[in-house]
Amino acid sequence: MRVITGTARGRKLVTLDGEDVRPTTDRVKEALFSIIQFEIEGRKVLDLFAGSGQLGIEALSRGARSAVFVDISKGPIEVIKQNLETTGLGKNAIVLNTDSIAFAASRADRYDIAFLDPPYRTGLLQKALPLTANIMNESGVIICEAPFDEELPERVGSFKKIKEYKYGKIKLVTYRFEEN
Repeated sequence: MRVITGTARGRKLVTLDGEDVRPTTDRVKEALFSIIQFEIEGRKVLDLFAGSGQLGIEALSRGARSAVFVDISKGPIEVIKQNLETTGLGKNAIVLNTDSIAFAASRADRYDIAFLDPPYRTGLLQKALPLTANIMNESGVIICEAPFDEELPERVGSFKKIKEYKYGKIKLVTYRFEEN
């Protein structure tokens, strides 16, 4: 796993070992960042269910103003901190060891880009989506990674599902604000 482009291009990122770990593949990560390539510069990013932090780190490397990394487990939090140190991107990052659902439900901050990649088939994505929509700027985008056969809602709050992109057994789903 590596940073694809930007100021930390080529830096190797570490991840936890084990069957429960499912880092986004380079192919899917490249596709994801192609979708939002012109929307990253100067933006506030939320990496919910952050895992290794690779999505938020990629956004920081590409010019995001700041990133908040949220994960409930201590192991991933240590990995995120190590990856931020390796890439030199820690000064624009906040790493929080807390429940992602509780975090999204209790925040007043607003974000421009949100990455949601929770453990598959746990219902966490369906719980997090409407809460995340409530803390997004109107110009923002929510990007979810899910199994290709998992149904996601057409609307969450004021955000509408715009497009699904399929990559083998997984898909990326984008949500954007819809004016009335």
